[in-house]
Amino acid sequence: MARLHEYQGKALLAAHGFRIPRGRPATSPAQAADAARELGGDVVIKIQAWTTGRAALGGVAFASSPQSCADHAKRMLAMSVGQFPVEAVLVEEKISIAREFFLSLAIDDAARAPVIIFAAGGGSGIEERAASTRRIPCDVVRGPEPAALDEAVSSCGLTAHEAASLAGCLRALFAAARASEARSLEINPLALTTSREFVAADCRVTIDDYAVSRHPELGIEIAREFDHPPTRLERVAYAVEQSDHRGTFYFAQLATSAAPPSNGLVGFHGAGGGGSMMSMDAIVTAGFTIANFTDTSGNPSATKVYRASRIILAQPELVGYFGSGSGVASQEQYWSAYGLAKAFYELDLDIPAVIRLGGNTEDRAVDILRRMSAFVRAPIEGYRKTDSPARIAARFSELVSDAHGSRWSPRAPRVPSFVRDSSALSFEVKCGRVWINQAKWESIRAAVEAHSGGLIVDRAGVPAPSIPADEFASKDSELLACDVECTLAGIEGFYLELDIPGLNELIPLTTSHAQQSPPRGVR
Repeated sequence: MARLHEYQGKALLAAHGFRIPRGRPATSPAQAADAARELGGDVVIKIQAWTTGRAALGGVAFASSPQSCADHAKRMLAMSVGQFPVEAVLVEEKISIAREFFLSLAIDDAARAPVIIFAAGGGSGIEERAASTRRIPCDVVRGPEPAALDEAVSSCGLTAHEAASLAGCLRALFAAARASEARSLEINPLALTTSREFVAADCRVTIDDYAVSRHPELGIEIAREFDHPPTRLERVAYAVEQSDHRGTFYFAQLATSAAPPSNGLVGFHGAGGGGSMMSMDAIVTAGFTIANFTDTSGNPSATKVYRASRIILAQPELVGYFGSGSGVASQEQYWSAYGLAKAFYELDLDIPAVIRLGGNTEDRAVDILRRMSAFVRAPIEGYRKTDSPARIAARFSELVSDAHGSRWSPRAPRVPSFVRDSSALSFEVKCGRVWINQAKWESIRAAVEAHSGGLIVDRAGVPAPSIPADEFASKDSELLACDVECTLAGIEGFYLELDIPGLNELIPLTTSHAQQSPPRGVR
């Protein structure tokens, strides 16, 4: 489920009639000071992070001057929640609270209907007071059941005017959740101020992933359930997922450094939810910290797996690359092997990789990885469905130990020098292009025709697609396989370039990684 920041959730509530504190988000101390100056008087500053217990983390503070507000904002914007930085704070007027209430709308999966959880007491520790909460059933169209709503409100000891206002808040909660297709919407606390007004002092909102595209007004970048705002790398990965419908690609960053006393940070690449979870457990049990969760399944294209691998390897300080998922996948595993092999070769992998590709064509997949291992600086080992995640995790641990502390440094892919020649030919494919060294065409023609399955043929001494351009452009996975097979055969002059918008900008480079000389295995 996609989440909203507090300030975004409050804007949603305000649009449905709730009173919210005056305020605005800030991404710098100067902006925070400006907000405090505009509000006047005492303010509260809160980190915008998807976590509970912000006050205990030092993520909530009060200030009586713009300078004090700026000082708190500076400290908070230097904080991390988990391993991810705080990117914004919310500066709001301080309100005077007489009483607190807890309101939450959620989907009751058993009843297949919404339900409102209500308590005449809010704030921190509400989970420990679960016995004092009331459940108000809701009709999916009409909203809260009137009798249950009236009974809940009447038990709070409010004046008639206050009770009517609270009942209105409960109905507005349902309306806001229904309009935004929220999976859950929590207001904690709903404050009754000393001036006897109800104000939404804090909120948490999650939106159904499948509804995100219908609500651009919410400003949700990624329809994923993250515990942190999307990182730049997650944004790059999500764009890849959205641009290629062939199979799934889920990428989430979990850690940016190894947790002591871990054996190191590992790039994780799964395939299939259940098998991936089992494999993650195995690598954690072996003593490693997982840098990311990645899943490419549902018969993904080779190019999608390639891009996923490139994104995983954009993370620094990895001690190895661990791939393992379902052992009974119906997808043709050799496509995934080709995608991995191309990424490993282009980046000249120098940390060990252990890959379990169980399922259809697993023998062919393992053979592709085995052959590619001779062309990079670290071992690549492929395994089948009969090899348990625990066994390959143990083998991975051995390989990492043999590497004597090697750490991965992200880099741009090496590109054959002939691509820069004016005589090089190129043909468009989906999100990329094929390059052919025309000067070497006669010597590489037979291999390219064979490995491309006849997609590229000779026409009057010049390489050309054998099918119409739009159909040729969709054969990116087949052309990736040709690229890998030419590499494995020691044939230079054919290259598939695949775009990953925004990725290279995230990789610090001190020297060019363009291919100046053939790597080990190509002589």
